[in-house]
Amino acid sequence: MHSTLSLAPASPLAPRLSDLALLLVAVVWGTSYGVAKGALVFYPVLGFLAVRFLLTFALLLPALLRAPAPERRDALAAGLPLGALMLGIFLCETFGLALTQASNAAFLISLCVVFTPFAEWWLLRQRPGRAMFAFAAVSLLGAALLSGGFSGQWGWGDALMLAAAVLRAITVCQTTRLARRRNAPVLALTAVQAGVIGLGSLLLALALPGTLPPLPSLSDGSAFWLACVYLVLGCTVFAFVVQNWALRHSPPTRVGLLMGSEPAFGALFAVFWLGEQLSPTAWLGGALIVGAALWTMARRSPSPA
Repeated sequence: MHSTLSLAPASPLAPRLSDLALLLVAVVWGTSYGVAKGALVFYPVLGFLAVRFLLTFALLLPALLRAPAPERRDALAAGLPLGALMLGIFLCETFGLALTQASNAAFLISLCVVFTPFAEWWLLRQRPGRAMFAFAAVSLLGAALLSGGFSGQWGWGDALMLAAAVLRAITVCQTTRLARRRNAPVLALTAVQAGVIGLGSLLLALALPGTLPPLPSLSDGSAFWLACVYLVLGCTVFAFVVQNWALRHSPPTRVGLLMGSEPAFGALFAVFWLGEQLSPTAWLGGALIVGAALWTMARRSPSPA
């Protein structure tokens, strides 16, 4: 029996499990920036993205091939456009981080939390409850305190991070929209998305001369390959599957807010694993982000009118 993206009746516990799973994804994704940064020491951005997502595609390909023909067609129909959106997200995020200050990047990507209610309203014609706008505002304030706000300078990196935040909000809503029309198994859908991202990154790398050097060896580049394994299994397979499943049980704004706790967990990882320091103001910002996520877990969003 396949786990699908159809909106089948769910158990009363499903929303709570969805919230907890999304918070765990936020924890895992919070660690991904430091891990990916270490991997990029060994290999350039496009090549790294190609390796990460083509490995993911190879791992999940059996699930796609085993799916019944109608479900496989649904996975392709939904996964191709969603994969294209996610390719844009990863390209904007990765290159944006290389071109802007970390504080600006953290603040801008967290704007996804604010953009999602408006994307939901625009794309799905569903106005979120007033409380969700308040939760989003608290989360955004926390992200600003955590990152230190803007430095007053605006560049290409800032624009790319802003674009990534917009694409994140749109992708959450588009996944929900397609879930209502398609009966795609979650693993098969994730395989298609990963294939689009991996192949797109590879084609871009091949099109740009000098951007695809030989892969690091297992002996000299063990840190690169360990990072790839962690990102593939934890930050890609686990995170993509959980997010696709959770969107069956939670409205897009709620999902966006819970995922918006990612900067706080990234800061904790930086402190305890990378040895970075945080100011009291940054700690307050992280507490507000996590508090907003826990607050939204304590109550369900009202159904759209």
